[in-house]
Amino acid sequence: MSKVLIVDDEEDIVRLLKTVLIKEGIENVYTASTAAEGFGQFQDKHPDVVILDIMLPDGEGYDVCKKIRSISHVPILFLSAKTEEVDKLVGLAIGGDDYIGKPFSPKEVAYRVKAQLRRAEYQQVQVKADPIIQVGPFVFDEEKVELRKHGTIIELKPKELGLFTHLLKHPNQIISKEKLYYQVWGEDFFGFDNTVMVHIRKLREKIEDDPSNPTYLLTVKGLGYKLVVKDE
Repeated sequence: MSKVLIVDDEEDIVRLLKTVLIKEGIENVYTASTAAEGFGQFQDKHPDVVILDIMLPDGEGYDVCKKIRSISHVPILFLSAKTEEVDKLVGLAIGGDDYIGKPFSPKEVAYRVKAQLRRAEYQQVQVKADPIIQVGPFVFDEEKVELRKHGTIIELKPKELGLFTHLLKHPNQIISKEKLYYQVWGEDFFGFDNTVMVHIRKLREKIEDDPSNPTYLLTVKGLGYKLVVKDE
């Protein structure tokens, strides 16, 4: 049974979201109205997805996200009236998996939650099917969620890991932004160029010897990205 935690201090929004999520088949919906209560509920309920407002009475959702990310890879969807591009980029950069601006369509939020749940389920199946991926200098253990390059562990955030795992499974192939977005975010691509680009840049900073002159993760202009590796 999937569990969703909503952290938002607007009672009408929480009530509406909870109603829609339950109608969509997600019966275990928990709520919190402050940052402290939200993190407490997270530790107590262990939800599968977190819907997190940014502006909370006792702090920012960004801080709650950081605390959650320090102990879990659970999908986090930011829900906020702050809709400037910089706000979205900050939310994604600190570990958010999606960013939805207010006002919003409750049905769309429910579908995005379900997309994250499907993605998590798919990743669990993949872990069981083929736990070790070895491509060039990279070895990824899906069971331990551990990536190594030349034997050294590389720490990746959930979306970075999702992107790199998909690229590892298709080495030396050009993968479009649209396909990467669908595979990692679990939904159709609606021109979220910056979302993909931000995560690719962060990924290069961690896997490349010289991120400004990448030799592994290359951009193929107008087509997408390619992980270039040779057998080692």
